[in-house]
Amino acid sequence: MTREEVLKDLNERFKGSIVDVFDKSPKRVYIEIKPESLVEVAIYIFKTLGARFNIASGIDVRQYFEILYHFTLEEINLLISLRVKLSHEKPEVESLAPVFKAANWIEREINEMLGINFIGHPDMKRLLLPDEWPEGVYPLRTDYKEWDKKAIRDRGV
Repeated sequence: MTREEVLKDLNERFKGSIVDVFDKSPKRVYIEIKPESLVEVAIYIFKTLGARFNIASGIDVRQYFEILYHFTLEEINLLISLRVKLSHEKPEVESLAPVFKAANWIEREINEMLGINFIGHPDMKRLLLPDEWPEGVYPLRTDYKEWDKKAIRDRGV
């Protein structure tokens, strides 16, 4: 498939799931989807289109949490980033770890740093933060408050 055929196919196949498409450049496109459609769209891109899952990234943009799932279609040199926006009130989305193992650690990291719940994740244990880090304190949230009065955090968390 060509780039144009892939984008047309995705737009037609997931018409009710796609919120917005931002065609950034010939090599990159952002597709915002409804959170409840994530697994279905990701499975199609990964298994049917044969894309490689690169990584996911999460951010607190104050109004909502945003997760970007980055996939590469190497044959046509296209990076597709699936964007989901989650509310602060209920930051959760279905896990992609049961679909492909490569999502396991990054979902654990996003959970630990932002407090996003990945429903159905097979092993949501700590990955980065020390054992003494308190539950419910997420260092990459915009409302983060230092909890350890003795901590010197001038070199990152």
